This record gives sequence, structure tokens and C-alpha cells, in this order.
Amino acid sequence: MGLDNKLFHGKTLAILSGGGDTPAINSSIECVRNRASVLGYKVYGIKQGWKGLLGDGQVVDLSFQPYNGLYGGTALRSSRTNPFSSKEGEDRVAQILKNLERYKIDVLVTIGGDDTNGAAKKLYEQEGIPVIGFPKTIDNDLRTRTIHHYGGQDIEAVICPGFPSAARTVARLTSMLRTTTESHQRVMVMEVMGRDAGWLTATSVYGGADMVLIPECPMTKERKEFFFEQVKEQYMRSKNRCLIIAVSEGVRWYDETTGKTEVVYASSETDEYGHARLGGVSGVVAGEITRRLGLDARAQVSGYFARSGECREYDRRLTSTLADKVVDLLLRNAYGQMPVLNKVVRYNELEEFNTSSIDMGSIGNIPLPDVYYDKNTFNVTEAYRDFLSYVMEPIPQLRFDSDFPVVVKN
Repeated sequence: MGLDNKLFHGKTLAILSGGGDTPAINSSIECVRNRASVLGYKVYGIKQGWKGLLGDGQVVDLSFQPYNGLYGGTALRSSRTNPFSSKEGEDRVAQILKNLERYKIDVLVTIGGDDTNGAAKKLYEQEGIPVIGFPKTIDNDLRTRTIHHYGGQDIEAVICPGFPSAARTVARLTSMLRTTTESHQRVMVMEVMGRDAGWLTATSVYGGADMVLIPECPMTKERKEFFFEQVKEQYMRSKNRCLIIAVSEGVRWYDETTGKTEVVYASSETDEYGHARLGGVSGVVAGEITRRLGLDARAQVSGYFARSGECREYDRRLTSTLADKVVDLLLRNAYGQMPVLNKVVRYNELEEFNTSSIDMGSIGNIPLPDVYYDKNTFNVTEAYRDFLSYVMEPIPQLRFDSDFPVVVKN
């Protein structure tokens, strides 16, 4: 079939990525670009998310260009620009509409989370812009209606592009911390990204974390007392007198000074979607463990490492599978939709027939389900370990197993 005979010849599809980056965005861009090209679309890239459709626009041509989808992050760059945020009276929606017409963009694919895709759906509903969303988050907290079949239960779970790669990084970093933690017989408190959900922090158990604190379980005054008891007990029971505790950056921690259970902020400034920058709860937790229990506790922030690095194997195939579903949506003019997995599957089952689509306006967020977390042990359940087994292999545990005999003086 010649180029002129392709179904969407003469049409233009543009891709943008907004919000926090992940290791799988470039793979998503490449996979969507390749499939749209096969359908006959000319494919453009919008630089810096929604910001690239303001002013004169920042648009690049992705058609017939080499693209490295294995490289993490996004070559189109990103921003937390909100199309519906008015600054000094500017009308951003009018600028977006003008640029879509100027560059003759017929369909827009938005790679992002609840904020980016929520804004896209609003533009579709209010202005009629043909949009298709594409999921993206390391937090893995988009409500995609993905079902995890476990032990006769149907558990509502999530598998979003970016999460599998970030999960492996978090587990690997946790495993690496074991050597220094053992050497000094310390309690290491590792802070992991996760504003409202503990999906990513919980993956630390695959790297050997002994306890996990997540945003879904606020550390009230009473919970803190129970937590300290558990920390002391587990530390004393541990063979090498050491513990690794993973804590989500969004954990709400009781402050004796204020009498409130709140998150810890690294900055009071907010982005255009109203999110303040979190950070520092690991230092607070470590400090109180030392003060209350007399144990040597240190904080370690994993920070942006989770967002960094190459796109891992599962993510690579996941983005390819969801891009296959984008083709279906384009063929049916099913705009305002986002492709998702309809059930939790292993790598070799990542195929288009295991996907579906959901309305972009009803994505929302989903916390780590209660069935995945044991509040009494501050750890994940076997159900969550089973969920993880679908998307990643266990990280080899670093262990020094020799037990030296004690020399007794004569």
C-alpha cells in the first residue's frame, strides 16, 4: 500500500508528556509514534507538556526520525503546566486552540497522570479537541480498573508504565543499603516517592526492607507508639542488629509540638496543580527512633533515582501493548479514552487482547488496597508479593552469612 493510500494520510497526530518523568515515557512516545506512522499520520512532538502549546508553540517533527525508547525520561521534556491556570489574565486555552490550528494537529495524545490527562479530557469536553490519554506514573496510583486475581479474590490493582522500572530501582537500592546498615548495626529509614499512595514504597520489600510506612496508614499518636514498640522488638530479634524501614514521602506523621498528624514538606511552594513539594519525613522518623529508643538511626532519601535510568523489559512491552490499543482507539475515533490493562498479567501475556480503555475524565487515584498491607506488622501481605511477582523478579539479597566463633579467654 502506498503512503497516499494509508487510512490517515494527510492527518497529523501530536504527542506531549506532562508531569513527573518516568523511565518509560520515551518508550511510550516511540511506540505511539511508530503505530501512528503506520496508519499514515504525520507525527509531531510537543515540547515541555502543555507549555509547548502556549505562545508560538514548541513543536518538533517525529516522523521518520530515529527515537531511542530505551532511554529513560522524555526527550520531549516535561512541565507541570496547567492549561486551565490563568496567570496575569492570560487565556491559555485560547493559545492552545490557536496552536493546534496553526500546526494543523488533528489528534493529541497526552502521556501523563491524573492532572495531565484530566486537563486533556476537559479540553475534549469543552472545546472538542480529539484527545487520547496514555497512562504514566511511578506512583502506580491511577485508577485503571486493572484486576489482580489472587486466592479466589478479584483485587482492583494498577500497572502503569513507569512503575515496573521504578519498582526495580527501589528494590535494588534497598538491597544495597543492607551492607552499610549491618556494618554499623543501625536502623536505616529510606524515603521513597509517593505522595498519596504506597505502591512504590512497598516494592522495597523485594529488596529486603523489614518494615514499610505508607500514606494510606496515618501515623497518629497511638500508631506511633505501636510502631516504636515494633521497631525495638524487630531490631532486637534481628540476627545482625539492624533494620531497614521504607517510608513514603507522603506519610502523615504525628507531631508532638503541634498535636497534628501531617505530611512533611520540603517546600511550601506549589505547582500549577496545587501540589507542594514533599520531603524530609525520613529524617523526622529516624530522629525520633534515636531519641525514643536509643538506637542509631539514619535517614536516606532515594529521591529521583526511582524516576531515573533505562526503561526495563516489562515496561518496554507494556508501553508497546498499550500503544496497540491506541491504534484501536484511533480507528474507532474513540477520543477521550485511555488504554489500560484489564487484568494483571505476566510479561509474556502483555498483548492487546488483555487491554481495554477507560474514560479519561474518571481516572482518579487509587490507594494501596488494604488487602496488600498489614497494619499490625507494618509490612506487605502475600497478596502484594504475588502482585509484584507479575512485574518484576526478586532482587538478589546481599548477605554475609558467616558467623564467627567468639574467642574465650583462658
